[in-house]
Amino acid sequence: MAPPLSRRSVLRAAALAAATPAPAQAAAGTAAAAGGASAVPAAWTAVPFGLGDVSLGAGLFADKRELMLDHARGYDIDRLLQVFRANAGLPTGDAVAPGGWEGLDGEANGNLRGHYTGHFLTMLAQALASTGERVFAERIGTAVGALTEVRAALRADPVVRSVPGRFGGAVENGRGSHQYVDLPAGVLGGASAITLAAWVKPVHHDAWARVLDFGDDTTRYLYLATRTANGVPRFAVTTGGAGAEQGIDGTAALPLDRWSHLAVTVADGTGTLYVDGTAVGRNTAMTLTPAALGTLAHHWLGRSHYPADPVLAGALGGFDVWSRALDPAEVAALGAAGPADTPAGRGDLVSYAFDETGGSRIADASGRGLTATLRRTWGGPSHPGFLAAYPETQFIELESMTGSDYSRVWAPYYTAHKILRGLLDAHAATGDARALDLASGMGDWMHARLSALPSATLQRMWGIFSSGEFGGVVEAVCDLHAVTGDPRHLELARLFDLDRLIDACAADVDTLDGLHANQHIPIFTGLVRLYDATGERRYLTAARNFWGMVVPGRVYANGGTSTGEFWKAAGVIAGTIGPTTAETCCAYNMLKLSRALFLHEQNPAYMDYYERTLYNQVLGSKRDLADAEKPLVTYFIGLGPGQARDFTPKQGTTCCEGTGMESATKYQDSVYFTRPDGSALYVNLYSPSTLRWAATGVTLTQTTGYPREQGSTLTFGGADAAFELRLRVPGWAGAGFGVTVNGRAVPGSPTPGSYFGVSRTWRAGDVVRVDVPFLLRVERTLDDPSLQALFHGPVHLVARGSATEYPRFGLYRFAALSGDLLPGFSPVPGRPLHLFLDGTEFAPFHEGTTDPSHAYFRRAEPVVVFGGLDSRVANPARADGTSLLDEVWSAAPFATGAALVARVRSTVTAWVSAGLLTAADGEKVVATAERATYQP
Repeated sequence: MAPPLSRRSVLRAAALAAATPAPAQAAAGTAAAAGGASAVPAAWTAVPFGLGDVSLGAGLFADKRELMLDHARGYDIDRLLQVFRANAGLPTGDAVAPGGWEGLDGEANGNLRGHYTGHFLTMLAQALASTGERVFAERIGTAVGALTEVRAALRADPVVRSVPGRFGGAVENGRGSHQYVDLPAGVLGGASAITLAAWVKPVHHDAWARVLDFGDDTTRYLYLATRTANGVPRFAVTTGGAGAEQGIDGTAALPLDRWSHLAVTVADGTGTLYVDGTAVGRNTAMTLTPAALGTLAHHWLGRSHYPADPVLAGALGGFDVWSRALDPAEVAALGAAGPADTPAGRGDLVSYAFDETGGSRIADASGRGLTATLRRTWGGPSHPGFLAAYPETQFIELESMTGSDYSRVWAPYYTAHKILRGLLDAHAATGDARALDLASGMGDWMHARLSALPSATLQRMWGIFSSGEFGGVVEAVCDLHAVTGDPRHLELARLFDLDRLIDACAADVDTLDGLHANQHIPIFTGLVRLYDATGERRYLTAARNFWGMVVPGRVYANGGTSTGEFWKAAGVIAGTIGPTTAETCCAYNMLKLSRALFLHEQNPAYMDYYERTLYNQVLGSKRDLADAEKPLVTYFIGLGPGQARDFTPKQGTTCCEGTGMESATKYQDSVYFTRPDGSALYVNLYSPSTLRWAATGVTLTQTTGYPREQGSTLTFGGADAAFELRLRVPGWAGAGFGVTVNGRAVPGSPTPGSYFGVSRTWRAGDVVRVDVPFLLRVERTLDDPSLQALFHGPVHLVARGSATEYPRFGLYRFAALSGDLLPGFSPVPGRPLHLFLDGTEFAPFHEGTTDPSHAYFRRAEPVVVFGGLDSRVANPARADGTSLLDEVWSAAPFATGAALVARVRSTVTAWVSAGLLTAADGEKVVATAERATYQP
């Protein structure tokens, strides 16, 4: 563990760490070490504040974050480190691997393990920056220290892990270590009769793990396995592959976590398999002997010639080979004492007692001097900077792949990215030089590996679904370069260019249909950072155009995107809704991209999207329940009828749970921005928070219950400073958005989807009140206007219910002159933002519950109604689905009832002329509108 940080160090770290994307964060880390100032990319026209500069006040965000902080404080970090330590052959103690995507028994054999530790490190770094709690610094130090030990172990030859055996010593082989014992040639000595005996202590029910496998390949070999697919031990010998094996099967499974003695005798055409001194299987038709196999290339303990078979997990407590078949009594005696103390004596061909306590060499006590060596199945890293929780083989295999197979190779560079990102964030938060050294080493290793490949190979790799996914590695490597200044790191970032995608998006050609969404979104955040570092315009242009291809044409009401992880054609929303919509990772990465683009262009649309997705998809993806063991975050959020959210998705430790941990500890990262020269302060989100703007000495406290409150109060403290306060006017805002300073209205005409500026010299005690009236409104899906979602201000309201069909609602009957649909609903007492309509309760999407809900409903307005008065005229519609009432209310707001009646009259006249409405019915409609009374 790293030395505990002093209180001053913790507070300094909290002040330095910034939210991702993080060139400023990277620079802050450098500044912490060198005592210099943080650098801001020249291309930025807005600058973010660090997480330590903005503290959350009491409210929805603070409550959600506290639930995740319980997990950050309570989860056993040694469980995450277990997979790294196992891969390096280090002791793992009593730690149990997390399972799910982080476990060897998880999806695709755990080929993504290690990614979750990176997510967890980022969460800890963000939690430290936000709260200053010592526990987070200590946990970062534990993880960084362990990963430093892991890398050192990977750089060296594997070392024997000595444990007590049944009689004497034993060598332990942790599950996931990929280590085995390599015996020299001549072990079998060309014997025509033989006895093989070993003490074995398996710790997992892996099928086909070998005690021994002597052979050339998968054609000529002999082996002894602890467990077949049927669960019993087996000995076999063959010169013709698996189909020609001459074998002996046991009758019962070997117990786990307990020593068992296995022995095999072969002589005179008969083979016998013994377990704990008792014969459990016999084959009297064995024509093959070790002599028949001839000279073999490999003699392995714990490793199979079949690549898909697992390495033996457990311990070996002695291995002996005799050049004769021991009799049953001799075999039985071996189960009661070490071989030297039995009538058989030590094996005359080879005898390994495994009494070593270190090193990688294992002595032979047979007198033949056949010293064995502990090795890794994959050899070792190609570069000293390599760090992972699995062998380098996934990276190697990817280079020759032409199609996806995630059971073999699952996004290794994505996993490398998460580890790299976590280390960079750990360094920025604590200043721990070890974290930067590990991160820099990873960059050096990736550069060494990828720079040696032809461009065509790289393009092929990055275009492979899933296997070639590399996540946000470009962004992370650019941030690494911002700290190290090493030109190889910038060169590395450009080696991930997927040219066909970049060029298409730069030309504003939409090729997203059929692409895996989350594989591609983070690519563009990386391109924005590459633009910062290189000035190459096509990177920024591609990212900006890409964003426009996703928003709004592929975005659901809650801000999420993707269906079954993939995109369909732009504009197809209703046609893609189902149980596997809105992958949580996609929302996380779209927010990162929106934020990165905002740093270059303060387009309010980026923050309108940010608000929508943060207040709905992101908040709603976290269950409202504390749990130290699980983050309780969704993978998909099904938006179909009656869908309930699954907060423990798949087998656990998924990418979405990882990004969910990150999202929940950086809610404040985009509330405020400033211009590089300090001439303006952007308030993007109305959220209870306090900004400490060190460069000006200004503090700004935002007090609000938003979104339960329709507005916010901003109070200045600290030093005087002159700048423009730029307040976001949400795109959904209607009439009534207003600003007062010290009680006096600020003149101007706020425009929805813009910023409203107030310029002055701000002094301590100044109070700004921002009123943001909410309207209850609907949003129609682009491909089916009758399928709609309900919003109250920024809040997506979902209808509770488990029916498997969309509910049907009519909403115009009590609509206000403003267009507000709220008068038709009843509030639920004591439950803010909860409404009733026709016996159905509507609730905020951000509530993290498992209640089945309807994110969308079917709009049904069968008759024309105004102010609750029924005209008894059917509501006609055009061929495109637009109804008469839709046409009337599209002109809202109306200043007066007379203005509404005038709109009704003109619309009726047009529809009668078009043959869509009879004159008589038109008169009834106008008369009803005239008689009705309306709320403002």
